[in-house]
Amino acid sequence: MQQDLLHRYIFDQLDVRGELVQIEHTYNEIIAQHNYPAPVQALLGELLVATCLLTATLKFEGEIAVQLQGTGPLKYAVINGDDKQNMRGVARLQGEIQGTSIQDMLGKGHMVITITPHKGERYQGIVPLEHASLNKCLESYFEQSEQLKTRLWFATDVTADTAKAAGLFLQVLPVNKEKSVEDFIHLEAISNTIKDEELLNLDANSVLTRLYHQDNPRVFDPQAINFKCGCSREKTENALANVGQEALLEDLQQQGEIKISCHYCLQDYIFNEQDIKAIFN
Repeated sequence: MQQDLLHRYIFDQLDVRGELVQIEHTYNEIIAQHNYPAPVQALLGELLVATCLLTATLKFEGEIAVQLQGTGPLKYAVINGDDKQNMRGVARLQGEIQGTSIQDMLGKGHMVITITPHKGERYQGIVPLEHASLNKCLESYFEQSEQLKTRLWFATDVTADTAKAAGLFLQVLPVNKEKSVEDFIHLEAISNTIKDEELLNLDANSVLTRLYHQDNPRVFDPQAINFKCGCSREKTENALANVGQEALLEDLQQQGEIKISCHYCLQDYIFNEQDIKAIFN
């Protein structure tokens, strides 16, 4: 099975569009070495799927961040991506996870969707986390922001060997409202029959044929999804330059070296006295 692909599709006779995403390697890169509890790993998988689907749905060129913030044991979780489907993510805990629902992990919180296009103004949408699952929270977001009927299905599987995440997306097209709703109800009922193991383990063509063989979806070329952290020694040096040479040299005297770790990929960047002076020279 080919993993880490996003598939867009439409129906020639139905006023609905859809997306299917299946992710394995990128997902494993994001959670590797972080030792997140299983519910947090699963939530990050769903958040990754959601970000990929949103990036394709909102049709922009630039960067996107989908962040969950709350008062519970999970302080926040975020996936950063772009229109090229380059993704990275991280979670921060401030207590022990006791359950698997959004409220169990995040308590009272909200979802922040930030879009930073290469051209044009930055956009930010905020949605309260009022539902127990992430897909229902996102459906509320589309209902509020775009007034378009939308359904999402998420599936994750985390084992000792590997992790998989997948998602299905349906949305009405703003054409003939009465016909669009009828078409959507028809496809929604069919899509409700999908099982998690099918979404996770069958290839995309098999999933779409299994669901929509009578409706003839027209599937576009898939888009690859990749893990890309974006950190570098140069960016770390630029951040250190904002601290100031005197403060950094004081830290060096106390610690012997300065170590900056990337929160996303856990890469360490080590600086000695010569390195610090070179930044300011």
